[in-house]
Amino acid sequence: MNALENRNRKIIDAVIRKEQAVCPGSIALIGIYGSFQTGDIHPLSDLDLLILINDDRGWQLGKAFIQEDLGVGHDIYCTNWESLRQDAEYEHPHISKLMDSQIVYCADEKYREELETLREQVRRKLAEPFGEEDYRKAEKELKEARCCFADAMTAEELNDVRRSAGGAIYFAENAIALLNKTYFRKGVSRRYEELEAMEKKPDNLCGMIESVLAATTVNGLKEQLTLLMKGLDSCFRQVRRQLPRERKPAGADTLSGTYEEMFSNWHGKMVQAAEKGDRHLAFMSLESLNEMLNDISSEVDIGTHDVLSAYDPGNLRKTADGFETILRDYLQVYDRAGIKANRFPGIDAFIASYLESRET
Repeated sequence: MNALENRNRKIIDAVIRKEQAVCPGSIALIGIYGSFQTGDIHPLSDLDLLILINDDRGWQLGKAFIQEDLGVGHDIYCTNWESLRQDAEYEHPHISKLMDSQIVYCADEKYREELETLREQVRRKLAEPFGEEDYRKAEKELKEARCCFADAMTAEELNDVRRSAGGAIYFAENAIALLNKTYFRKGVSRRYEELEAMEKKPDNLCGMIESVLAATTVNGLKEQLTLLMKGLDSCFRQVRRQLPRERKPAGADTLSGTYEEMFSNWHGKMVQAAEKGDRHLAFMSLESLNEMLNDISSEVDIGTHDVLSAYDPGNLRKTADGFETILRDYLQVYDRAGIKANRFPGIDAFIASYLESRET
């Protein structure tokens, strides 16, 4: 231990001496994070440093090298204030460098105070109740995991599937950490331990990840990765259902024009799709309507509308009738909100009304 601590001290002193020689004033502070901060020290542990720099001259302090006598590789790299401020927004769970670094050198106390301000910003975020914004942050990582999952499922070579599976696992772990409104304090070697301690997670999360890593065939890997993604999706759905949703009431100020827009965008297309037997036009029109209703329902209380159940690839006329039923149901939302659809017997009647109107 003493030998490693002595080595660490020499590295830190060397960084300070080089700064004084080539870019004086560039270093704001230096902190230690990672294994030497958490106590998870191994004989091959490298030194993780937060070298916080004030200007671009400080980048030249970075250096990667191999210490052959111990067989240890080191990556001395710098971090600027902009990067640290981005970490303080808590968009990802890899903020231990910001939050947990043990400061061992500080050029001026104002830098320590500024660092503490950023840390306090994160602490306040973490202390707030879990809400919509937090869910969206976690869901963003989940969507990245889904993209990697899609890449894995379309790959054919084992190494390609593994590469995409690695991305899926990385983003899945990020998603779970954000879903629990926490961050990773330990190294990757203790990731399972940290994940197991989190409340909101799929059953047997670490076991499913391990099964992905243990898979030796393309089909086996895809099967295990599918189970992992299904578990994640189920977990997110459960959290979403429990999340208080603050939505505006249905009213003229929140819904006016939406029925007319739906009718304008897709009524004609659905009729045409039924006449021509065009499955693509029918399905994509329904999917577009589905997305619009989902967007509205995320902000306004309009109830639920099961749009895609109307799609019948073997009977597009029935599909078009189902679309009309959805629109009629939405008109009931209009009625409850006290809104009348803008209908005119002909174009002349519309133009007369349009020109007389002084609404803005």
